[in-house]
Amino acid sequence: MPRRSIDRSTKGTGDLIDLKTGQLAEKPVYPVLCERIRFFREKSGLEQKALAKQIGVSSNAVSNWENGRGRPDINLLPDICAALGITMYDLYALEDPSVRWSAEEQQFLETFRILSPGHRRAVVQMAETLVKVQEAESCPPIRRLTRFDRSLSAGFGDPTEFDGKGTPVFLYASREVDRADCVFTVSGDSMEPRFHDRDLVLVSRIPDAPDLQHGEIGAFIVGNETYIKVYGREGLESLNPKYAPLRFAETDAVYLIGRVTGILDPSQIASAEDVEKYRLLHPEESWTGSASAST
Repeated sequence: MPRRSIDRSTKGTGDLIDLKTGQLAEKPVYPVLCERIRFFREKSGLEQKALAKQIGVSSNAVSNWENGRGRPDINLLPDICAALGITMYDLYALEDPSVRWSAEEQQFLETFRILSPGHRRAVVQMAETLVKVQEAESCPPIRRLTRFDRSLSAGFGDPTEFDGKGTPVFLYASREVDRADCVFTVSGDSMEPRFHDRDLVLVSRIPDAPDLQHGEIGAFIVGNETYIKVYGREGLESLNPKYAPLRFAETDAVYLIGRVTGILDPSQIASAEDVEKYRLLHPEESWTGSASAST
């Protein structure tokens, strides 16, 4: 029986020879999914073992997918895309209808895809840092005041000695907040209807603020109590008519803490996230500066 001659003129071209017929064999047709897994794996510079390790399968499984001998479980597709740095639309060669890339964005994406996994992580970390800085830049200005949460002793004498005796409170800047130095909590109903029990009030400290004029509202220390009252000609007056003015002798210890500049809306208290953002953006800023005040 004569030996079958084989045409070897195509050797080295990458074409396959059918050993039975000696003719060119048809190239196997792989599913699109299999071809694209191989394409993006090679483009990303990953070995089959490396891809397999990232998605938790054997390297034989990846080899079988790429050679059309099997297909990945549908539940693995998100992990495969993540490992290859692509989307499902990329994997199936489909156009993502929700994405409209600019030429600059497309160029960046193409550059990102050819980076090694380590360099990709570096780019992602840098991008995340830049996003945080950008978010910090959009954070509104924040002021630090002192909030006194308990009655203040009159034994200090000089109201300036109260600095640092309270707890910090961080507030979004506003005209009223910028004029204030500290925050008090109202206790009682003697200043209703303008001030209610548990309201937070902003106070501009003395001696930074000018002396009160008659008719203005201030925060005062009388004995061992603190009060929010109207500075009247007859003494410290309440807005609630059922309370009589507080009158004092010349020898009584009465100290003015400061002028009440307004009521603090709780929404003006800055979130911890915004405070951290503001600190990140303004590390050089010196934070400037609530006591329970009876009415």
